[in-house]
Amino acid sequence: MSTSTPGPGPLNLITDIPGLAVGQATDEALRSGVTVLLMPEAWAAAVDVRGGGPGTRETEALALENLVGKAHAIVLSGGSVFGLGAADGVAAALSARGQGLRLKPGAPAIPLVPAAVLHDLANGGDKQWGLEPPYRRLGIQALEQAGPDFALGPWGAGRGAMAGLIPGGIGSSSLQLGDGLIVGALVAANPIGSALMPDEQTFWAWPFELDGEFGARRPGPGLAPISDPLPQQSRLAALGRTQAGANTTLAIVACNADLSGAECKRVAMMAQDGLARAVRPAHTPFDGDTVFAVAGGQQALGPAGSARQVQIGRLGAAAADCLARALARAVFHANPERFQARASTAS
Repeated sequence: MSTSTPGPGPLNLITDIPGLAVGQATDEALRSGVTVLLMPEAWAAAVDVRGGGPGTRETEALALENLVGKAHAIVLSGGSVFGLGAADGVAAALSARGQGLRLKPGAPAIPLVPAAVLHDLANGGDKQWGLEPPYRRLGIQALEQAGPDFALGPWGAGRGAMAGLIPGGIGSSSLQLGDGLIVGALVAANPIGSALMPDEQTFWAWPFELDGEFGARRPGPGLAPISDPLPQQSRLAALGRTQAGANTTLAIVACNADLSGAECKRVAMMAQDGLARAVRPAHTPFDGDTVFAVAGGQQALGPAGSARQVQIGRLGAAAADCLARALARAVFHANPERFQARASTAS
């Protein structure tokens, strides 16, 4: 791969990493949806869960002590536990395409499709689905839409999301490290914490912003010291968000390096720091914060040793920065009127 200039990739999306595609399906009546990251074949993968109320599927298949440690697709969904059915649809559709593990000649292909869900059941959408939640269908629809470009903001798994007291959504970013390595992040932002500083204009992630990707706002000189970690807790309680599992940030970080499952795990762990940079507070008992990491293997890091470990640390640090940027972009694109109004006032 040719040397690239440091900075965001051409799309500033996770799909700047060759081979990756993202598809989304949004149900406006439901106020929910599904987002799918698709890989061309099984990629090395791992997951790190830090929130106190996660909802996941097949994460144990990625555990380092287990057999496979790879994924063909990763599903992010609204719908809480009902949204886990989206992975059923994706797995069935991939198998029908012949994508997956072949354990015996003539047997169906078995795709590896880990998934994680966020809670958006109390957002006013039509959730009266009876015995047939729509997420399996939405998973298939999202897979059918998979491609290099996709919308940020209130789409897919981010349609019904909230970030503190304002809408959350889908965000993404990428970073070219200048030597052929590329890192990207995809996030469905639904945290109990806020992405905004107390001035309600500046993102916590502002030091990591590149090319004005979420408004280029900077904290003013009059910003007071921060003493209350959750200043709007009474309003959050009134909205039912201070309940176990009611809030979750789901994320995927990806790179084009030849990482093992254990190395992907380290990158996922480091990437969690991106949530702490972009949201305050993060990883609460009420969140289900979950970060997947995948690696395509196109770029060799070299043999085992200290030089390789330095590169892995570099990738993990870049993944954390990308995740912080992606989360801010999710909130920025989910609230266009709010931030356009701020820009007009500032001008």
